[in-house]
Amino acid sequence: MLEGMQRAGAGEDLISEGDPVDSVRIVLSGWLSRYKTLEDGRRQIVNFVFPGETCDAHAFLLSVMDHSIATMTPVVYSEIKRARFESLLASDRSLAEAFWCETLVNNAIQREWAINLGRRTALERVAHLFCEIFERLRPVGLIEGNSCIMPVTQMDLADATGLSVVHLNRTLQELRATGLIALRERTLTISDLSALKDAALYSPSYLQLYRRG
Repeated sequence: MLEGMQRAGAGEDLISEGDPVDSVRIVLSGWLSRYKTLEDGRRQIVNFVFPGETCDAHAFLLSVMDHSIATMTPVVYSEIKRARFESLLASDRSLAEAFWCETLVNNAIQREWAINLGRRTALERVAHLFCEIFERLRPVGLIEGNSCIMPVTQMDLADATGLSVVHLNRTLQELRATGLIALRERTLTISDLSALKDAALYSPSYLQLYRRG
């Protein structure tokens, strides 16, 4: 199924808000972010995109993209044009269901992020984000023991949690001081995942990782 292998460097927009969409991009390696920017330049990251996920499945059903997708690291992805993608879905019901499941899980993630911004404390927000990243990287084999790569800046984390960089930094220090995490050299280590989940009021059920067949 994969075709049109392409690469992009870090800090590039693969697609910008307002652009037409005529293909589906499947991420093979690297991290991306979905974001929106206000007129005054303030940015809100609304989700991350990890290997094994699509940037924009079914987005071609809309007239234009309603948000931007940028690379956070060098990325390798496969691009499938709309006609080819629709043909694949029409010929394989299981494949079609898999892409719709991904879309539904993305919707669930957005609801969880809305709760993060609206109701959780700063420490709960950051802890919840780390738990989610850890759980989403596990199925694609990007967890080593109790550690995973964390190739994002504090500005990225601040924009994902709705905090100022100063507040984000204080929150990271608090998480480190409690011994729940270590964050150094672009690596996140979670010493006690259960304890971090408790601190974040985190349940992974919205990710549907153990969905019945």
